[in-house]
Amino acid sequence: MTPQNVPVNAYRTPGAFVIVAPFPAVTESDVTVELTGDGVRFWAELRSAGPREYAIHEWEYGGYERTVETPAGFGSGVEASLTNGQLVVRVLSGDFTADVRIRPTSN
Repeated sequence: MTPQNVPVNAYRTPGAFVIVAPFPAVTESDVTVELTGDGVRFWAELRSAGPREYAIHEWEYGGYERTVETPAGFGSGVEASLTNGQLVVRVLSGDFTADVRIRPTSN
């Protein structure tokens, strides 16, 4: 299955570039967030409630992925949390220093 490209909202705060994305039906251990010099990529592994014969089948339990370019001046670190099916990624202000891969925390 091709991962679903999730929609995002993004905004700047004084200390971070914040990205918010819907990630329903996954847990923190399913999600990975990766900061590189090109931006931030986050994804969740496929989860399934089991095979069903759907009358309408428009989304899966996971298999999410998105890459977002970060604006100049952000990239010194990354933090993430997953709460109520919403992933929040904070790319910290400052120059990019190294690739980082993390799992989100729950709040």
